[in-house]
Amino acid sequence: MAQQHLKPSPGPNPFATDHEDELPVGVQLAWRLRALIATGRLAPGERLPSFRQLAGWAGVNLNTVRAVYEGLEAEGLVVSHQGQGTFVASGVEPTPELEEIAADALRRARAAGLSPRDLAVVAMACASIGEDPPVAPAAPVQELPDLEGESEAIEVRHELRRQIARLEAELATYMRDIPGDLPTAPRRAEAHVAGVQELEQTRDTLIAQLSEAQKAAEQRVRREAAGPLGQAMSWWRAKP
Repeated sequence: MAQQHLKPSPGPNPFATDHEDELPVGVQLAWRLRALIATGRLAPGERLPSFRQLAGWAGVNLNTVRAVYEGLEAEGLVVSHQGQGTFVASGVEPTPELEEIAADALRRARAAGLSPRDLAVVAMACASIGEDPPVAPAAPVQELPDLEGESEAIEVRHELRRQIARLEAELATYMRDIPGDLPTAPRRAEAHVAGVQELEQTRDTLIAQLSEAQKAAEQRVRREAAGPLGQAMSWWRAKP
C-alpha cells in the first residue's frame, strides 16, 4: 500500500489546550469556542466538531467536551440536534471586529514588552469592576431650513456647531483610518465668530472625512480578516 503523505496544517490548532496552564482545560476550551462564535469564525448554523473529534483535537476527555457543549447551550450559543450534532445557534449575532480589537491590543502589549496574559487579566478585572457609561448614538445630520433674520441665523449657527461636535466625536473613533490626503477645513489664526457659510464648510468637510474613514476602516478589516482566530480556523477547515 502506498504511503500517504499528509499536507502540513496551514494554521495552529484552534482547539488545543494547555494542561500546565492555571485555567482548567474545560474553561480554556469553552473560551476558545465562545471566541470563535462571537467573532463569526464559527457562523450561525455551522456544525461544531463531534464530541470525539473535539476531545482528540483539544487533548481532553469526552466528559469535558460534553460539559463545554452543555454550558454553551445553556448560554444560548449552540443547539444540539439528536443524531445530527451540535450547531451554532441561528440567533447568535457575531461581531467580527472583536478579533481585530483583541489582536491590536495584543500587538500593543507585546510592543511594550508586556505579557498577553497580564493584559487579559487586567481587561477582565476592568470589565468586572464596571463599564463605561453608554454613549448616545450620534444623531443624523439634518438639512437646515433657509432661515432669515439674526435670531434665526444664531439658531442655525448653534445647530451647525452641534452637528460639527457630533461629527468630530464620531470621527475620533476612526483616527487610525483617516486618509492623510483628505481636505481639511480652513482654520483662522485670529479669534472670530464663524458665520453660517464657514460652519457649513467645516461640517461638509467632516462629513467627507468621516465617509472616507469609514470606507478605509472597512477595507482594513477585510485586509486583517485573517487574524489569529482566522488563521487557527484554517487548521480545522483543511481537515478532510
